[in-house]
Amino acid sequence: MAKESMKAREVKRAKTVEKYAEKRKALKEAGDYEGLQKLPRNASPVRMHNRCKLTGRPKGYMRNFGISRVLFREMANKGLIPGVKKASW
Repeated sequence: MAKESMKAREVKRAKTVEKYAEKRKALKEAGDYEGLQKLPRNASPVRMHNRCKLTGRPKGYMRNFGISRVLFREMANKGLIPGVKKASW
C-alpha cells in the first residue's frame, strides 16, 4: 500500500496538468519556450505516473483496468472483474 502522501501528490499533479493544459498548448504552438519554462514543473503531463486506483502501487499497472497486476489477479480469481476468468486448457 502506497503512502497517502504519494497518492495525494499524484492527484495534485493531475489537477495541475489539467489546469495548465490550454496554456501549454498555446505556448507550444507559438514556440514560446521561455514561457513554457516559467510554468510549474508539475504542469507537464510527462511527470504524471500511473498508479493503482485502490492501493496506489506505482509498478505493474494495468492500463485497461486501472489497477495493479497483484490486485487484478486477486480480483480475477474471486470473479470480481466481469468477463475475466483464469485460462485453462
